[in-house]
Amino acid sequence: MSIRPLAVAALVFVTMTAHAAVPIPDPQFSKDFAETQKYALGRPTALRFTPDGRQLFFLRSGARDATRRLYVFDTTTGATRELITPQQVLGLADEVLSKEEKARRERLRLTAKGFARFDLTPDGKTLLLPLSGKLFAFDLAAQKLRTLDDGAKPALDARLSPDGSRVAFVRDYDLYVRDLNTAKETRLTQGGSEALQHGLPEFVAQEEMGRFQGFWFSPDGKTLAYEQADHSQVERFTIGDPAKPEVAAEGFYYPRPGKNNVRVRLGLMPVTGGATTWVRWDAEKYPYLLRVEWPETKPGSAPLTLIVQSRDQREQAFLTVDARGNTQTLLVQRDPAWLDPDFGFVRWLPDGAGFLTASEESGETQLLRYDAKGRNPQVLLSRGFDSLVGVADDGRVTATVFATPQEMQVLRIDPKLGPAVLPEVLARGLGERSAALARTGGQYAVTQATLDAPANTTVFAADGQRIADLPSVAELPRVWPEPELMTVEVAGNTFHVAVLKPRDFDASKKYPVIDSVYGGPTVTVVTANATAYLRDQWLADHGAIVVKIDNRGTPRRDREWARAFKDRDGQNGDALSVIVNDQADVLLALAKKIPQMDATRIGISGWSYGGTSSAAAVLLRPDVFKAAVAGAPVTDWRDYDTHYTERYLDTPQANAEGYAKSDLVARAGELTRPLLLIHGSGDDNVYFFHSLKLADALFKAGKPFEFLPLVNFTHMVANPLVQQRLDNRVSEFLMRHLGGPQ
Repeated sequence: MSIRPLAVAALVFVTMTAHAAVPIPDPQFSKDFAETQKYALGRPTALRFTPDGRQLFFLRSGARDATRRLYVFDTTTGATRELITPQQVLGLADEVLSKEEKARRERLRLTAKGFARFDLTPDGKTLLLPLSGKLFAFDLAAQKLRTLDDGAKPALDARLSPDGSRVAFVRDYDLYVRDLNTAKETRLTQGGSEALQHGLPEFVAQEEMGRFQGFWFSPDGKTLAYEQADHSQVERFTIGDPAKPEVAAEGFYYPRPGKNNVRVRLGLMPVTGGATTWVRWDAEKYPYLLRVEWPETKPGSAPLTLIVQSRDQREQAFLTVDARGNTQTLLVQRDPAWLDPDFGFVRWLPDGAGFLTASEESGETQLLRYDAKGRNPQVLLSRGFDSLVGVADDGRVTATVFATPQEMQVLRIDPKLGPAVLPEVLARGLGERSAALARTGGQYAVTQATLDAPANTTVFAADGQRIADLPSVAELPRVWPEPELMTVEVAGNTFHVAVLKPRDFDASKKYPVIDSVYGGPTVTVVTANATAYLRDQWLADHGAIVVKIDNRGTPRRDREWARAFKDRDGQNGDALSVIVNDQADVLLALAKKIPQMDATRIGISGWSYGGTSSAAAVLLRPDVFKAAVAGAPVTDWRDYDTHYTERYLDTPQANAEGYAKSDLVARAGELTRPLLLIHGSGDDNVYFFHSLKLADALFKAGKPFEFLPLVNFTHMVANPLVQQRLDNRVSEFLMRHLGGPQ
């Protein structure tokens, strides 16, 4: 559903007495914070080098304008210039997004307008610009724009062939190819529909696997591999705008735990059209298509390679595919609890002599190199592997690595030198880092955010010499947070913690405590990036000590830490007990170290899994948590999606006890503390009915609570005014129930 600037309706299911308004410190902050999208607008993003590294393209919006424009940085001169704007492409016409494009951007957590993405021909001469369902080609030499597709029916996920001669895209759930020279368009698949989709990744592939492609060109550009996703046996949910009952509701296919998934298969077809050759593997054993890699190596030196995964995600197979659709097993990985999809990838080396992947089998997160037969593993990084940035044509590998949960490094490894040679450190120190790489030229760019400075992107030559910073027009916060990073020992475990105190902190007073929580797997909240604490500092300035804790089960630690939601045999998981008990125990231990923390006045607030953690906290540990704000919570895990939920809880049939322990709705009668529920009625990730079910159960149990529906908003709140009002409502609720410094 679209994110529209609608008014927020508030329903309060509780009798409330009059109370004095809680003063808002620095009222301008929440407005600025919302209008600048957490001060992220105006910073370069979507970095893409030409292969030779002479140019670096990127997107950038204004400081308070979410419309992204296209820029180019010249690595030889250090100059940046604006190439083209959405207004130059569309004129006065408004940007129009299809239902599918809106859903895709929701999965990407992308709220920007204008150019969402772009593609570049291998020769670096032509840019592909999808915009408003239309396709445009921009000739860089001639500085000319031409229309490839008029958008009469929206073109989705357009991608260029490796030789730059064709563009493929999806229209009306079928796959098309257009020749850029002749403008001839060929429809490759037939019979596409919302139930039978061609060339598009299914919901769980996007939301939970991190796979956003549904088709792939062969290295010579003559063949396409494409996904066919059959949704016909999957439940269909509907979402309507409750403020506009005259508008028909929209339908979405959503697979719930223990129920039918989308049936996926992969086909091969010539770009000129013809019969599909279906790739054959044991889809009963491996129903999930996790990754597809058709490497741009020397012709014929590396095959089309898939990673397919069992439904319980304890086993995945690396398969090579021949032209007839036959597969051979290259490698099998197993884990008694689950395999992390973030580390499920295959990247062939340029000469085809081997491939890279990650593994946690040793207990640490490692980057490995295998030979072309899937044998003779070589450890390139023995611990702390985070993500693969890229592989240069000379075979050197660039990756991000966490030295500690608060220090993300960028390293370069040369597999030919062997394990005795230490990786080259390209960037290090406390802070968050990501990188982009020029495949042939070797130039690279590092984006880093630290405790001292907001995100900044620096471009380097292949030899590591700094060239220049990419220009940013982002605003700087008027107040800079100063989180205290520390560790706390509880029951033999070391927990990372961040503490934020009011700027007018008085050591002689006792302060209420607010636990700013996420808690679930895949997210680290205690980082060395000060901008991640801006809202927390503002909340602390209300007169509270704000704490962030990474409990067991969060990433950037070893395998055992990450699998804490299950026992040592990988069984009997539940989604709440580890999180809530760790958060509670660490807060109590921290209060002994910081005497100004009032352990009798602890509140908690979070969104998404953080909302689940917050609601669970006041239900499971009311002895510690005195008030909670739960935004967009999963209240019954039987109602969330298959791939995420079954990874940690298995199916309801296999782990009925774990689901029962994780069910907040069933525990509604246990509520004894103030609770504010917040949820967008248009949420197609954690559906609105999660909070409705909990609200209904609380009401029937006679429990007072507050409920704030965000009318027609999704899992993201992108409207600045609504975000501002929401921040103020959350802070008012917490301070009203916790009180100020004493």
